Amino acid sequence: MLNLRVRPAIGQLVDPVADALLRLKVHPDAVTVAGTTGVVAGSLLFFPRGQFLAGTLVVLAFVGTDLLDGAMARRRGTAGRFGAWLDSTCDRVGDAAIFSGLILWFTGDGEDRLLAGVALFCLVAGSIVSYAKARAEGLGLSCDVGLAERAERVLLVLLSTLLVGVGVDGALAVGLWLLAVATAVTIVQRLVEVRRQAALAA
Repeated sequence: MLNLRVRPAIGQLVDPVADALLRLKVHPDAVTVAGTTGVVAGSLLFFPRGQFLAGTLVVLAFVGTDLLDGAMARRRGTAGRFGAWLDSTCDRVGDAAIFSGLILWFTGDGEDRLLAGVALFCLVAGSIVSYAKARAEGLGLSCDVGLAERAERVLLVLLSTLLVGVGVDGALAVGLWLLAVATAVTIVQRLVEVRRQAALAA
């Protein structure tokens, strides 16, 4: 939902940056890989140490490349299957790094096995949400429904880590539980939608 509403507005800010990078002969795929590398580094270097403010700021600095690389490819006229595949694959890597960093914190100095389990559930369930859409599209069906797509999930978890980083105790626990519920609901929503479309096509 957030993708459809926010991306057009953000595009007005992203397009000039995309044009500048293209003038410098930067390839969109290089931006994708660099952005993912930054997200992974910020998540795994800072979150396991409980340095949530620094980690969130680093991740936020790089997560925006998810919009930038696509804008560059479109304006360059080279948007294609490999770029789309690379972007989606790198999204999964970035998500895995964010939640892995949190799991390492909760199984280490954070000492909260329950929240470690919730973070693990969010990681696995988020992957199922993405796979459900990809598999549906591979079968010729659409699956653009759900309470928590990737943009919502990333925004919620990073808002939670940011709040903890500035001293709001309990924000991460609340955020992870909300995310777990929203992601589970999204899985059910996509299951129902694909079943409905499959029944109509039968």
